[in-house]
Amino acid sequence: MLFGTYTFNCTFESQAFLPQFKGSTLRGALGHSLKRIACALRRQDCSTCLLSDSCAYASLFEIKKNILSETNTPRTAHRPHPYVINPPSESKRVYEPGDPFSFQIILFGKTNEYLPHLLYAVQEMGRSGLGSQKKTDGVFMVENVQQAGSTIFSGEKLEAKRPLEKLCLDIFPKVENDKIALSFKTPLRLKYHNQLQDSLPFHIIIRTALRRYSSLESAYGEKEIELDYRGIFNLAEKVETIASSCQWHDIERYSNRQKRSMLFGGVLGNITYQGEGLAQFIPLLKYCEVTHLGKQTSFGLGQIEVKGQ
Repeated sequence: MLFGTYTFNCTFESQAFLPQFKGSTLRGALGHSLKRIACALRRQDCSTCLLSDSCAYASLFEIKKNILSETNTPRTAHRPHPYVINPPSESKRVYEPGDPFSFQIILFGKTNEYLPHLLYAVQEMGRSGLGSQKKTDGVFMVENVQQAGSTIFSGEKLEAKRPLEKLCLDIFPKVENDKIALSFKTPLRLKYHNQLQDSLPFHIIIRTALRRYSSLESAYGEKEIELDYRGIFNLAEKVETIASSCQWHDIERYSNRQKRSMLFGGVLGNITYQGEGLAQFIPLLKYCEVTHLGKQTSFGLGQIEVKGQ
C-alpha cells in the first residue's frame, strides 16, 4: 500500500482554546470544512449522491460497507477510513497569537490525489477558527506543508508531491529478540469478543493488527501478503506480558452529528511482552506504527511505537 505523510505547520492569529487531545477537534473541523468546499450538489446524504465516487469528502469521510473478497464474500463490515491524523502530542490547551501549531495527515492509496482538496480545507478551517469558543477564536494560517522532509507548500503554490512511500510487511526486518515493548502514544481503543479491553494480552494486539492490515490492503493496497493466520494466533497466545504501565484514559468530544458530548477513550502507557518467535510479529507491528491500531484511528487514536526490535 502506498501512503503519504503530510505535516501541516500552522500559526495561530487569534487566541485558541483547545482540548488536551486535539485529534477529535481536528477531524471534526476538517470534515466540516471539506464537505463545505467539495460538495457540488449540497446533499445531506452522500449515499444517494451521483458524484460520491469522485468526491473528496465522500471518499475520505463517508465509508462504505462490505468490501468483497475474490470469492465475493464480505471481508470486513466497513471500508476503513483512508487516512489517519497525528494530532499534536502536547497537552497545551490555550494558544496565543503567534503560537505554532502542527499536525500530520497520512493518506493511504489513491486518496493522496485529494491532497489539494485537503490543503484548501485546512486553510478554510483556519479562517473559520478552531476550537469551541467565540467565532473569532482559533483563527490560524497554514505556513507550510512538508512531505518526506521537503516543503511542498509555503503559503502560495502547492508544489508537485514527492513520491509516495510504500508500506508492506516485506520492508521491515525480522530482528531476533525475545522481548517486544509497545508504547501507546494516543489512547488505544480495541474490542475483543465485542468488549472494550483495558488489559492487552499479546494475542489481542496481534488479532487487531491483522484485521487492520487485511482491511487496509484490501481497500487501498495492491496485493495482500498471504499469512498463516491460525499459526500466527497460536504463537501469539503463547507470548506473555512481563511489564505494563497501561491505564484507561477517557476523552470527551462533542459529536456534531449527535449534537451531544460523548466519552471515548482507550489505553495509554507502555507494555512489554516476552516469548519465542517474536521476530515474525515485528513487521506487522511496524506496519501499524504508520496506520495506527484499533478503533477511531481517523481521530488519531491508536498511535503506537514499537521498541526493543
